[in-house]
Amino acid sequence: MSRMDRYQNIHKKAKPIKEKSSPLSWRRASKKQAEPEKEAIPSYEQTYEERSSDSRYSTPYEEHVHSEQQHQKKGLFKKKQPKGPRKKRSWWKIILGILLVLFVFSLISFFVGKFVAENDQSLEPATSETFNGAQSTSGAHNILILGSDTRGEDAGRADTIMVLQLDGPARKPKLISFMRDSFVTIPGVGDNKINAAYAYGGAELVRQTLLENFGLNCQYYMKVDFKSFEKVIDAMFMNGVSIDAEKDLNLDGVDIAKGKQRMDGHVLLQYARFRMDEEGDFGRVRRQQQVMDAIFGQLKNPLNLIRAPYAAGKAIGYTSTDVPMTFLVRNSFSILRGAGGIDRLSVPADNTWSYGQSDYAGSILVLDKQMNREKIEQFLSK
Repeated sequence: MSRMDRYQNIHKKAKPIKEKSSPLSWRRASKKQAEPEKEAIPSYEQTYEERSSDSRYSTPYEEHVHSEQQHQKKGLFKKKQPKGPRKKRSWWKIILGILLVLFVFSLISFFVGKFVAENDQSLEPATSETFNGAQSTSGAHNILILGSDTRGEDAGRADTIMVLQLDGPARKPKLISFMRDSFVTIPGVGDNKINAAYAYGGAELVRQTLLENFGLNCQYYMKVDFKSFEKVIDAMFMNGVSIDAEKDLNLDGVDIAKGKQRMDGHVLLQYARFRMDEEGDFGRVRRQQQVMDAIFGQLKNPLNLIRAPYAAGKAIGYTSTDVPMTFLVRNSFSILRGAGGIDRLSVPADNTWSYGQSDYAGSILVLDKQMNREKIEQFLSK
């Protein structure tokens, strides 16, 4: 027996060795039975080759894009759009809108005030006058302001003669007052007191007189009598005008104490008219200028600015004037500059006059016209 035969006999006689079972062996067996046979996952190349044979898309990217578009159409999901840059607020449009609202409000308020004044039955309607004014050669706007007294021996004469300049070379409101006893040449009449010019030919003749004697031309005029002055002040300033009275005085039963106080239209008028002291017309003109400065100073109050269009309408309605509403709108900022104070000049200026006597005009002020003309030019140019 060969060695190979002997080895095979030994192998056949040998008993098979049983595997020792462990506590977890039955779990492994049951798990293998429960798990379904996993299908082999085809590779990407295999899947693509199988699908590309009958697909409409040449690349997977195109198929992905088409699938995404279908989802968007069905509303399954929405792709967020990137936010663009935030639009900046148009501040200039907001400012323009505010200015437009203010303009409309001011326009309505102005005409309401004008309507109320023109229909006030307590006063006679103001009548317009012929006035051939022209703008100054310097581009400034000169307004002739006349205050008239319809009572007593001065009836028909101008009690107050002023020229208010806006938008002059100095870009600041300037006020020139002419003393009513100034002896001047009135065109077509002859030599007389300057306040007689209004009685002879109204506002137009006063304009011509100022132009001939002082080289000062006026573009517009405004005439205010005593009653309308009170109405205008009360309409513009409900709480009165703040002013520092320079002295104790009494006129027409109105007592005014020295010092700071608020005056309504009636009291303010008496303060501006008073001249029964040693200064006479000089003191009266100074107080009139102080009143004008105080009126401009009231424009600092925001409440007065809100009421300004309505009050301006009333002022135009109560007075005889040719000042157009468009002029007030265009020059509103020039007027507001007067809130900080206005420059003032009285004519005749110091050292340019002397007292005199006229057979038909009485006591007069004799002027050096050339010197006063130069004083006016210097005042308006600086």
